[in-house]
Amino acid sequence: MAPVTDPGPASLAACVAHVLGVDPSEAPREGGTSLRQWLAGRNLGLVPVASPEGFEWPGRFIGLRRGSTTWAVFFGAPPGVVFDPATEPDGGERADLEAAFVLAEHDPSRGTGSGPNSGPNKFGEVELISLAAEAEGPMTVAPSAEAVAGRGLRGDRYERGAGTFSDPGGRGYDLTLVEAEALERLAADGVELAPADARRNLVVRGINLDGLIGKLFRVGAVECFGQRRCEPCAHLERLTRPGVLRGLAHRGGLRADVLSGGEIRAGDRVEALEL
Repeated sequence: MAPVTDPGPASLAACVAHVLGVDPSEAPREGGTSLRQWLAGRNLGLVPVASPEGFEWPGRFIGLRRGSTTWAVFFGAPPGVVFDPATEPDGGERADLEAAFVLAEHDPSRGTGSGPNSGPNKFGEVELISLAAEAEGPMTVAPSAEAVAGRGLRGDRYERGAGTFSDPGGRGYDLTLVEAEALERLAADGVELAPADARRNLVVRGINLDGLIGKLFRVGAVECFGQRRCEPCAHLERLTRPGVLRGLAHRGGLRADVLSGGEIRAGDRVEALEL
């Protein structure tokens, strides 16, 4: 399977924009992590097709023809090209596909920007602050932490660019948040996890973090921007205990950028900012 970043990241971005019906300039043309993060902020992901050679889909999908260096949008059964950023589509005979992707929602119940979870609750507050100096290192609870614009909480592994998933060109690595209510629900399901062991920087209460995706918000005096969900993964379960991955699916919190520096303290208010 060809990776998302190779070949033709610019054509892949153009195809994604075409499928979503947005201006091509909106989708990151460098592809890779940037494109995946951009899609995640819209509750979407690119799902690779295991056997593209005979794939048929009652809708649009993105495919790479064998020997080609650019992606195209296909439709129909058998599929034909309906959009090709490199040339006029011919619709023509069935193509020999080397790779293919379908755009799918991460969580169908959330939608892509509207509905009951799209707006935040009134406000919340910070219950706990925790940092880890090294990737996979123990989390240390602190009464306060200094937020550094464009980097994160001073002394945390992601502020130092040393986190497991740190990416110099990525967004949403500065600050992670999780709802205290999600951890309590996890415990009610029989998976006890100390708040700091969730490995998020801030445990907050009283605010719907999904509602902050794609929005400016403030923690105390620090301005932030919600990028996408901070979904759990096998790595988190390995560092904690069985059941965490399943129990925190779609409830793992929020990844955010820090836009302004300042001190964050336990008890600080968390609120969305009006644009």
